[in-house]
Amino acid sequence: MVDFPNLDLLGIHIKVDTGAFTSSIHCHNIEIEDNNLKCQFLDPDHDKYHEKYFTFTDFVQKKVKSSNGIVENRFLIKTEILIFDQIYDIELTLTERGSMKFPVLLGRKFLSKKFIVDTSRKDLSFKNKIIKI
Repeated sequence: MVDFPNLDLLGIHIKVDTGAFTSSIHCHNIEIEDNNLKCQFLDPDHDKYHEKYFTFTDFVQKKVKSSNGIVENRFLIKTEILIFDQIYDIELTLTERGSMKFPVLLGRKFLSKKFIVDTSRKDLSFKNKIIKI
């Protein structure tokens, strides 16, 4: 579980995916307007959905190969993530993850040289958050 303070998203369940290079977040209503990227995060049926639109001036388009082998163009934004009581810069590609269990994937580009992944354990950041409260 992580927070994205700049996106007003708190307590978001994530999946660590060491097979994915880039990290991604579920996004919809993506539009380019006056050279700005405008979008909403999560789905209306998600318990953390807040209907807010966000506008980004600093973004790029990137080709990303998904786990099913299909290459798609995605927008990439930079923001901050709060995990284990520490804030990190993170790049996120915007994608449709509405049918997925987790709205966010953390890929190895973000994880590298910051974390050790122990696949035998789960919910460590959530447990850490509860202990601090």
